[in-house]
Amino acid sequence: MAAIKSAGSKGNTQGARRKTVFNCTECGSQAPKWAGQCGDCGAWNTLIEDVITTSSGGKIPPRYSGYAGESAVCNITDVKAIKASRISTGFSELDRVLGGGLVNGSAVLIGGDPGIGKSTLLIQAIAALSQRVGTLYVTGEESLQQVSMRAHRLGLTTDKVRLLSETQVQRILALADKEKPGVLVIDSIQTVYTDQLNSAPGSVSQVRESAAHLVQYAKQTGTAIFLVGHVTKEGALAGPRVLEHMVDTVLYFEGDSSSRYRVIRAVKNRFGAVNEVGVFDMSEKGLREVTNPSAIFVSRHEKPVSGSVIMVTREGTRPMLVEVQALVTESHLPNPRRVTVGLDQNRLAMLLAVLQRHGGIAMYDQDVFVNIVGGVRVSETAADLAVILSALSSMRDKPLPTDLAVFGEIGLAGEIRPVQNGQERIKEAVQHGYKRVIVPLANKPAQPIKGLEVIAVQRLVEAIEQL
Repeated sequence: MAAIKSAGSKGNTQGARRKTVFNCTECGSQAPKWAGQCGDCGAWNTLIEDVITTSSGGKIPPRYSGYAGESAVCNITDVKAIKASRISTGFSELDRVLGGGLVNGSAVLIGGDPGIGKSTLLIQAIAALSQRVGTLYVTGEESLQQVSMRAHRLGLTTDKVRLLSETQVQRILALADKEKPGVLVIDSIQTVYTDQLNSAPGSVSQVRESAAHLVQYAKQTGTAIFLVGHVTKEGALAGPRVLEHMVDTVLYFEGDSSSRYRVIRAVKNRFGAVNEVGVFDMSEKGLREVTNPSAIFVSRHEKPVSGSVIMVTREGTRPMLVEVQALVTESHLPNPRRVTVGLDQNRLAMLLAVLQRHGGIAMYDQDVFVNIVGGVRVSETAADLAVILSALSSMRDKPLPTDLAVFGEIGLAGEIRPVQNGQERIKEAVQHGYKRVIVPLANKPAQPIKGLEVIAVQRLVEAIEQL
């Protein structure tokens, strides 16, 4: 790659001295050359290349000067709290995850498995945004023809969408200065490089430095930037951890690429709530919004089936009905299996121990499989009661009523603990036609609800006896 200069060249900073060092991501120590093991902490494969640029006057490198504003000391009461102006992306579900819309000058990082729909969502959002603000879509992985073919296949109005095929960050920013877009998309950050480093694109140092340039440009010009990021086989965003700290919002695309439904979850948001989710349906015409997620995460069985329980979870500010399915079968292994999809496996093992100790029902010789229907992941403890009841229903082969919804956290002492926003969860169940709910005693409504039987319980044994 001839365009990439050596680390000893002057680059774009006149009179600056540049030095290449290798930093340990575990302990932060520096080494003059790369080694497989850090000499200070002993960690393996943690040394990454970095470039220190210092000037003769000891000034901060220009690319970091005024990164988050001008340097001045002031009283916090003198700073005006201005409400951030937001731009609608054209998707109410995406706006929900962003906290109400796209904020000017914000940097949004979107990660997800290959083929999950990141580029599809962004080209649809850019097509809608281009009718109101200037947009620039920078592609480093696909050709301009491929992006155009996708937009044509989706039937989008793209007469005002500007495209650029470039991977050198300085040239991207130079052309963005001329175009002056309101929204800039970089697809993807792993393909972008800066000529101030001699490492290959996609390396830790290149991703960090390129992201620093782009985020600085967003803050100084007020341009909203979308960065598409790759993920590792473990599902985490590839590249340095500092990448997630540099941006304002981190979104994860969840779901199986073979399934119709996709879930976008916000794990970091400086302009809104975290753990908000947006639900989409992948079709031939791209991603479509699912405004009523409870309808797709609940199976409507023709006849009652054992091992199926409806619970009311809460994702961000939205209560949502999901179906918990369990399968309990006799195990012929020395160590029976505990398999979960969409739940914490260690949490399941703990709940089964509580069921044995305080409910008198042992499953030590049974394989237990638990699944959340629809591919959604539930991380809150309000699912405890639903998991226990679904496993018990499957073990005894006794279906639970189809008009029953439950939620509640189970403590190690066998108590049913209250959860947040219990009233909103109950209202969500009523809106979808459920006639009975099992809830913690502290979440019992103060006034009776017409057409709804509320069963309030304090102990796990009480919940089992009710069924």
